[in-house]
Amino acid sequence: MDLLIKIVIGLIAFFHIYILWFEMFAWETKGPKVFRHFPKDLFAPTKAMAANQGLYNGFLAAGLIWSLIISNPEWSRNVSLFFLGCVFVAGVYGAMTASKKILYIQAVPALIGIGLILIA
Repeated sequence: MDLLIKIVIGLIAFFHIYILWFEMFAWETKGPKVFRHFPKDLFAPTKAMAANQGLYNGFLAAGLIWSLIISNPEWSRNVSLFFLGCVFVAGVYGAMTASKKILYIQAVPALIGIGLILIA
């Protein structure tokens, strides 16, 4: 069960590293392909805002990675739960305000991770 939990946390962390890269470094090039319903002229003026969001996603990834390298099991569990909780809340908020798809690609995996930790 511990290995499964670490895999889930690692995958979620990797996803947030991808979001960091996308929002900080590829917003103007990849953004119009991903967000086709946004006007193309929107990406240049929102570059700084997207980079800021990407940085926050990087903090989520850093916290999740940190939880994987903490040697004390109780602290590792607590840090994991905290950062997975942050990812879950961000996913629910994103689903309510931006796209319902965010619920499934961000909030649900975090909830699965939380559930696995709590039943372990």
